[in-house]
Amino acid sequence: MQNLITEDDIYLFHQGTNYFSHRILGCHPHQENGVHGFRFVVWAPHAKSVSVTGSFNDWEWESHPLEPCSEAGLWGAFFTDIEAGASYKYAIRHENGWSGLKADPFARQSELRPATASVVPYDYDGYTWNDTEWMASKGKTPSYEKPVNIYEVHFGTWKQKEDGSLYTYTEMAELLIPYVKEMGYTHIELMPLAEHPFDLSWGYQITGYFSVTSRYGTPNEFKAFVDECHQQGIGVIMDWVPGHFCRDDHGLRMFDGEPLFEYADIEKADKPSWGTLTFDFGRPEIQSFLVSNALFWFEECHVDGIRVDAVASMLYLNFDRGDDKPKLYNSYGGEENLEALAFLRKLNEAVFAFNPDALMMAEDSSDIPLVTAPTYTGGLGFNYKWNMGWMNDMLKYMEYDSYYRKWHHNLLTFSFMYAFSENYVLPLSHDEVVHGKKALVDKMPGDQWQQFAQLRLLYGYKIAHPGKKLLFMGGEFAQYAEWRDQEGLDWLLLDYPLHDAMKSYVKELNHLYKDYPALHELDHDGNGFEWIDPHNSEQSVICFQRKSRKPEETLLVVCNFTPVVHYDYKIGVPEPGTYEEVFNSDLDRYGGSGQVNEEKHFSFPEQWHSMPQHIQIKVPPFAVCIFQKSKAARRS
Repeated sequence: MQNLITEDDIYLFHQGTNYFSHRILGCHPHQENGVHGFRFVVWAPHAKSVSVTGSFNDWEWESHPLEPCSEAGLWGAFFTDIEAGASYKYAIRHENGWSGLKADPFARQSELRPATASVVPYDYDGYTWNDTEWMASKGKTPSYEKPVNIYEVHFGTWKQKEDGSLYTYTEMAELLIPYVKEMGYTHIELMPLAEHPFDLSWGYQITGYFSVTSRYGTPNEFKAFVDECHQQGIGVIMDWVPGHFCRDDHGLRMFDGEPLFEYADIEKADKPSWGTLTFDFGRPEIQSFLVSNALFWFEECHVDGIRVDAVASMLYLNFDRGDDKPKLYNSYGGEENLEALAFLRKLNEAVFAFNPDALMMAEDSSDIPLVTAPTYTGGLGFNYKWNMGWMNDMLKYMEYDSYYRKWHHNLLTFSFMYAFSENYVLPLSHDEVVHGKKALVDKMPGDQWQQFAQLRLLYGYKIAHPGKKLLFMGGEFAQYAEWRDQEGLDWLLLDYPLHDAMKSYVKELNHLYKDYPALHELDHDGNGFEWIDPHNSEQSVICFQRKSRKPEETLLVVCNFTPVVHYDYKIGVPEPGTYEEVFNSDLDRYGGSGQVNEEKHFSFPEQWHSMPQHIQIKVPPFAVCIFQKSKAARRS
C-alpha cells in the first residue's frame, strides 16, 4: 500500500499537522503500472474491516475491500473498475458486531439530497481559473485599510424560480454577481455551502466538509461562480462550521462504530439545543481534518476568507448545556475548552502561513480578549471579529421609541469605548431577522415613514462607525417579512416607491463608503475617529469625525435619532474654512423629507465642542448627514 500514502503523510496526519490531508484521504484518481483508476483512503481505527460499496457493485459489501495502510487506522485500496460519477460509501464493520454505511468524510462531491452517498468526482483537477489578476492584487494593500462591505447571502433563497426550484451556481453567477457589483458591495458572504442533508439547517449542520453542496450544481460550477466574482472585483467569504456536525447516520457520528470525530465523553460532545456533536479538538487527526478543510476552500475553491461560525460554542465547555446539567471544567478548573483554544490558534497560523491575505473572521459572542491578536502575543490569531455587542446594543436602542432614547444613550455610544480593541466587522446578519425577531425595518418604531427613515439612519450610522460592514440580503430594500428560509426574497416590493428608494439609498451609501478613505482607511486605528459631541442625550444627537491619513479628507458625521428638525445647530469643527454636506439620508429621492444643507457653511471663530471653530447646520429628522471641508468636498 506504499503507493497510496507515504510514511510522512501518515506520520503528519496522526500528529495533527498534515494540513493537506485532503490530497491523500478520500477518493482520488490514481495510476499504477500505467493503469488508471481511483484510490480510496479512509481513517477508521476502530474498524475490523472496511470496503467500498456503491452503484458500481450494486452496493455489495465484500467485493471491494480496503487494506490497512498504517497501524493507526488508515485503510486504502486502488480500483480500476470504478468510474467517475459512481455513488459510493464505506462499509465499515466493528469487532463488537456493529456495521454501517458511511459517506466519505473527504468526498469532493455528494449525491443530491435526499440521497446521501458520496460521488466519485468528474474533472477532478479540470477547472482552469481566470482570476490571476484578482489573486495577484490581494496583497498590494492590507484589507484593514480597504473598504470591506459584505453582502450576506443564503444561496437557495436569494431568488427562486417561479416553480420554487433553485437557481444553479451558473445561473446565480449571471444574477447575483452583477447585482452585488451594482450595489457597491465588496464581498459576498455565502452561508455554508458544504454538503448538508437538511435544508432548514441553512448549511450549518454538515456531513460533507469537502463537498460543495450538489443542490446548486457541481464543484466546477461553484468554482466558476467564485471565478466570475473575482473577475468582477468581488471577494468571496464562506461560512465555515468547525464547532459541531450533525448526527445523521451516514455522516461523521460514531464513524467506525465508536466516537471518532466527536468527543468520547458524550457530556462533552453533545450540543442538545442544536442536536449536534462537538469535534474532538484535542485529537490530532481531527486537527489535520479541520485545518485541511479550511485550506481546501482557499486552495481548491479560491475563496478569499472564511467566517468561523459559533466560536463561543467552541471556547466554552458549558456552552448550550443548560442549568440542569453538571458543569464541565478543564484541568485548571476553568470552563474554557483549552483544546479548542489551541486548535483555533493552530488553524489561524496554518491559514495565514499559506494564505497571508486571507480574511479569517470570528463570529464570536464571547467576551474573551485578543481574538484578533496574533498568536505569538497570546491571541487567537483571527484578523476580524464580528462586533456582536454593537449589533445587539444598536438594535435594542433603535427599537425604543425616540422619546425614550435619551435614557438609553449609552447603548448608542458604548461601542466606541472598545471599537479599537479588536478588528471588528459590524454585522446586521441573518440571525437578527428570523425566529420572531422581525425584519430590520419592522424593528423600527413609528409609522411607515419613520420606520424607513430610521432604517436609513441605522445604515448610515453603521457606514460611518469604525469597522468593516455586513448586511444580510433583503435588508437593502427593507423587506418587511422576516427571512423565510424556504422562499425567495420579496423582490416585488421594489415596485413600491419606499422600498425602491431604500435600495437606491443603500447603493449610494455603499459607494460613498468606497469612495471616501476616511470611512475605511483607519477602521482599526484610534487615529481614524474623534468625538465632537457624544453627550447630547437630551436631543439624541451625536457628532464625530472620521479621518484618513490625509487631514483634508476628514469627514464630520452628525446623527439625529429623533424626528425633530434642528435649525442653526452648532457643530464644532477642527479648523476654519467652508464646509459642505456630502451626504444626507433625508434626501427626497431616498424617501426623506428633504431637510438638506444645500448652502456652504462658513465656520465661526468661536470655540464649541472643545473645537476652535464651529458651523451652524440644519439637522434633519431621523437622519445622518456628513460634511467635509469644501476643498475636498464631493456631492453624493
